[in-house]
This record gives sequence, C-alpha cells and structure tokens, in this order.
Amino acid sequence: MELIRGIHNLAERHRGCVLTIGNFDGVHRGHAAVIDRLVAVAREHGVPATVMLFEPQPQEFFLGQRAAARLSRLRDKLTRLAELGVDRVLCVRFNYALSQQDPDAFVEQLLVRKLGVRYLVVGDDFCFGKNRRGDFALLQQAGEHHGFAVQDTASCLLGRDRISSTLIRQALAKGDLAAAERMLGHPYYISGRVAHGDKLGRTLDFPTANVLLKRTVVPVRGVFAVRVKTQDGRCHLGVANVGRRPTVAGLQCRLEVHIFDFNADLYGQHLQVTLVSWLRDEQRFASLEALKAQIQADAQQARARLADAQLPV
Repeated sequence: MELIRGIHNLAERHRGCVLTIGNFDGVHRGHAAVIDRLVAVAREHGVPATVMLFEPQPQEFFLGQRAAARLSRLRDKLTRLAELGVDRVLCVRFNYALSQQDPDAFVEQLLVRKLGVRYLVVGDDFCFGKNRRGDFALLQQAGEHHGFAVQDTASCLLGRDRISSTLIRQALAKGDLAAAERMLGHPYYISGRVAHGDKLGRTLDFPTANVLLKRTVVPVRGVFAVRVKTQDGRCHLGVANVGRRPTVAGLQCRLEVHIFDFNADLYGQHLQVTLVSWLRDEQRFASLEALKAQIQADAQQARARLADAQLPV
C-alpha cells in the first residue's frame, strides 16, 4: 500500500482512483463495510482503491486535548487499511485553511483535478468543508457535473445501535471489551514504542515496559490482563495498567506492561498490547507496600483470566 503524505506530494500518476474520505478512527466494522465496497468498485474500474484521511483529525484540531480519545494511532490505522485491500492512502494535513475551504472548491481542485476521482464511496453521515456544508447531496450534484459517480453506504448496526467510534469509546470506558470487539471486528489493542520510565516497577519486583502514548487522552483506564506482541512477532501474556499512577503522583497517562516470565530488553521496540480482560479501576494506595501487594494480586488474577481465555502464545 502506498502512503502519500500531503496534497503537495500528489503526482500525475495518482490521477484516476476510486475514493473514500473520513477519519477511520479504529477502522471498525462500519468502516470495513465502506472499504469493502471501495475495493470492489476499484477492481471493477481497474484503478487504485484510495482512502483520504486527515492528521490531526478535525476534532483534534478544533478541540485539542478536549477532543475525544483516539481509538487507533495512524500507524495502526494504515496497517488495518492495508489488510482490507486499500491500495493508496492520502494523508492530508488538517488546518484552518482546509477547514474554511469551500466544498465546491475542495471537490474541483482536489477530487477532480488532482485525484481524477471516478467513483466516490462515502458513509451516509459524511460532511465536509466550511460550516460542514458539503454533504452527500452536494457530492451527487458535483458528480453529475464533473462525471464521477457517488455512492453512500448504509450504517452498520450492532443490534439497534449504529456502530461508531463514539459507541466503541463508551464500551471501552466501561471496561466492556467484548462489546468493543464486536464493533471493531477485532480485539482492542494499544501499540507504541517502549521508552525509559522511572524504573519503579523494578523496585516492586514487577519490571514493566513503559509504552509511549502519543496523546494524554486515551479511551481506557484501569488494570487489564493483556496479550503482548513484541517486535519479533512473538506473543506473551501479562498484566498492564493504563492511567496516571495516582499512588506516585503521576501526571501523564501511561501504559505500563508487566510481561510474565520475561526478562529481555525491550527499550526502543514497538509493542502491540491487546486488552483481554478488565480487572479493576486504577486507584491510589497509601504506600508502595500496599501497591506492591495489589500488583501481586492483579498478576495472579490476570494469569487466571488469561488461562480461562486459552489464548495462543
């Protein structure tokens, strides 16, 4: 899959595609339905299946740290899109100028002139441009004028609820990993690079890998039984805490993972941490000894939960 970073990197060879546009946060089952249609139509037309997405996501640009937590990093998003058969991703920098662009100009200058869109597949709630004036009706009119077809995709439902990134965040916030998995189409995981921490885990006889979180707002908090995929492709079991570590007056949200029966150096490596079972909320303890006792109990409970789950390692 080809990644094009920025509109300025579009070349003549990128003209001619079937396109969809959106945030694709989490790349959940609703997104997968859009991508399935995108890829099918692209194969019919003999052109690349192309996804346009934005960094930062528009809500993050407007709201900053008040924006809803991301479900997936760009790296994970790209991996999932490639798995679904996408040929190209155009990653557009979202800024004030883009937010104020007239929808008609956006269509003519980018979709028509630079991308040569032949077919556009969008979600049924898609809006874009200044004051969110661009919608499906506007795109249909533009398609008739410029000669490209436009199709929307129906909402993907779980029971009576429309699958959305918001609904998945709500499930994760409640520790309902099973509901999140049903909507995502895969278990929820957090990925990142291991950095040096404050080495507190070693003093408690529970060394941890400190995984960098790009944003201070995350969709989950608490202690979890986890499955960890290391950079060499191997999988291990463990226990993890996601939070601010109130016992030691932590300020930033961290993901700290203790891998069972493991002592290799992980600094600088990229880990994928799948949350298997929620154990408890993060809490403040009166002393490090009390914290150590609770971590021991958490590890024992995590081992039992993981044994029940019968996960391959």
